[in-house]
Amino acid sequence: MNQKIKKTSKAPFHSVLALFFTILFLIAAGLCSRLLPALSTRADTSGNDSDFTIHFIDVGQADAALVLCDGKSMLIDGGNTEVSSLIYSYLEKLDIRHLDYVVCTHAHEDHVGGLSGALNFAEAETILCPVTTYESKSFKSFQKYVSQQNKSITVPKAGDTYPLGSSTLQILGPLRGSDNTNNTSIVMKIIYKDTSFLFTGDAEREEEQDILASGCDLSSTVLKVGHHGSDTSTSYPFLREIMPEYAVISVGKNNSYGHPSENALSRLRDAGVQIYRTDQLGDIICSSNGKTVSFRTENKAVSADEANEVTSESSPKYDYVLNTNTKKFHLPSCPSINDIKEKNKKQFSGTREDAIADGYSPCGRCKP
Repeated sequence: MNQKIKKTSKAPFHSVLALFFTILFLIAAGLCSRLLPALSTRADTSGNDSDFTIHFIDVGQADAALVLCDGKSMLIDGGNTEVSSLIYSYLEKLDIRHLDYVVCTHAHEDHVGGLSGALNFAEAETILCPVTTYESKSFKSFQKYVSQQNKSITVPKAGDTYPLGSSTLQILGPLRGSDNTNNTSIVMKIIYKDTSFLFTGDAEREEEQDILASGCDLSSTVLKVGHHGSDTSTSYPFLREIMPEYAVISVGKNNSYGHPSENALSRLRDAGVQIYRTDQLGDIICSSNGKTVSFRTENKAVSADEANEVTSESSPKYDYVLNTNTKKFHLPSCPSINDIKEKNKKQFSGTREDAIADGYSPCGRCKP
């Protein structure tokens, strides 16, 4: 009798135990079903923590820009050879020891020279340039540091794309070769969410026209103005397709070229573009939250009105030599001055625009 009682007493116990574990399993399953969406939402939200910044480095009459996105980095040009140490120090200051991309837009020294300093400090992953050889000391130095890293130069083609964090780099040009090195410039557009940034190197009207004819989308929030604001770049048709809100001009103070030209500045102003210049503001740092962009310089935020107030200052004055016979004006160092008769030679002090307003045109040899 006692044994029967023991057997019948175990059944309810096992049933209760089974019910307990069943309830426990259901509770756990419910928690998981709630937790997994939360984890998924959290993962999606972390994507909103991405960041995008461009440092337009003040390298004088030259170009250098450092693009940072989500821990990835790209250096576009490096200024003249003489600023190699400045580029080295800039990367060191930001502790950037790995560059995902190094871009030499074209082979002129004021773009390739300082890249040696960058490659001396940081390891490069991908190196882009429109050519693999060029006869100049600065380019050979660039090649040397590329070789020392056991890397090779990649020549990109129009239509190529490259990822940089959550942003995308699109190659728009060049579309063909040219005897004019400026017109071999890599032209590229960086897209970060709803904002975009167009870099044009020193591309002149001919390359701009090629890109326009290709039908690619040029619209951009920020334009890195071509050829330091030279009149040979940023043509009206090109600018109309870009329609930027902001423009950055990398240019040296009191440079002998008269950059940026009043004609280029006038075109930008006519298009309602807010202009920022390194010769007046130093290093310019542009940040994007994916919807809008903001600017600061020397650790200080700069409003568009403040930047335009500086930009609207009168152009610097230079000493020129006029040829009253040919109606050309020259830099004092121009060899053509020796061919001007003394009676036709006249000294002139003023802006480039003043000389043009007086009926003179710039010499095609010294390009004042």
